[in-house]
Amino acid sequence: MGSPNNIIISGEELAWQRLERANAEGLCKNACLSFNKQEQFYIIRCLGNEFKVSLKERLITGISERSQVLLNNLSYFLKLSMLWYMLHAKDIGFSGRLVNPVNIKGGDIFFKGSHVLPLQGLSNRYSNDLEGFYSRCEDLGGIRTAGGDAASLLYPFARVPITIILWKADEEFGPSADLLFDSTCEMQLPLDVIWSTAMLTILAILKK
Repeated sequence: MGSPNNIIISGEELAWQRLERANAEGLCKNACLSFNKQEQFYIIRCLGNEFKVSLKERLITGISERSQVLLNNLSYFLKLSMLWYMLHAKDIGFSGRLVNPVNIKGGDIFFKGSHVLPLQGLSNRYSNDLEGFYSRCEDLGGIRTAGGDAASLLYPFARVPITIILWKADEEFGPSADLLFDSTCEMQLPLDVIWSTAMLTILAILKK
C-alpha cells in the first residue's frame, strides 16, 4: 500500500477527473452548490465558510480570509472530503437519527491505529471551557443543541451534519466527547470519506 500522502494525491486526481465530466446541474442540486458556468467553478459551504472549487485550475481556494486559513491548516482532509462529497452527495432529507461512527458498517476503523478520532483532545481542551467550545463551533457555523454538558451541530457539508457532544469530568469518569452523524451519512459518503470528514470537523474545532 502507498503512503497516506500518495493515497490522498491519487484520490484527488481521480475526483478532479470525475468532476470535470460531471453534470453541474445535478451536482448543484445534490450537494447544495452553486456553479459559475462561464468561469467553470463551484461555490461550496464547509463548516460555515465558502470555498471556490475551480475546474479550470483544479484548485480549491477560500473565499474569505477565515476560509483560506481553514484550508491552509487542514488541506490534507478538507480537499479530499470536499471533492468526494461533491461527487457522492444525494438530494435526500435527514433521518434525524444520530449514529456513532462505530455503528456504521465498517465503522470499527474509527477506533483503530492512525484512524482513531482525536475526541480525547477535544474533551481535554474544552470540557472546562464550554463557552470556549461554543464560541469556536459558532466560528465554524455551529448551532447550540441539546446533549451532554455542551453540544453543537455543525455542517462540514450541507448534506452531512455532525453533532459534537462534550461531557465534563465527574467523580467516576474523566471528560469525554462524542461525535455523531445523521444516519444518512452512509448514503452520502463512502466510509473513508466519512472518516476524513469527521477528522476535518474535530481538527477544525481544535485548530484556531
